[in-house]
Amino acid sequence: MTVEILTREDLAAFKAELFQELRELINFNAPTIQPKKWIKTYEVREMLGLSPGTLQNMRVNGTLSFTRIGGLIYYDYDDILKLMEGNQKPVKRS
Repeated sequence: MTVEILTREDLAAFKAELFQELRELINFNAPTIQPKKWIKTYEVREMLGLSPGTLQNMRVNGTLSFTRIGGLIYYDYDDILKLMEGNQKPVKRS
């Protein structure tokens, strides 16, 4: 029986090669997630962590535009992103 000795350099090379292969697999298999153009009320509430009343107030005062079709209310995903980006606060550095 032959004994092979592994060095730290061998392990480091193996680690680098393994991580590279994993990155390639993840990038190859990862589906490009395309968000839906129109999202429903419950999805907006979950996404932003809002109560039903708060979301209704945002509709009423014009903070967030919406489209009503029958009894369903839809929101434009891009409008939600713009709202989020517009309310970003600068980081205070001390």
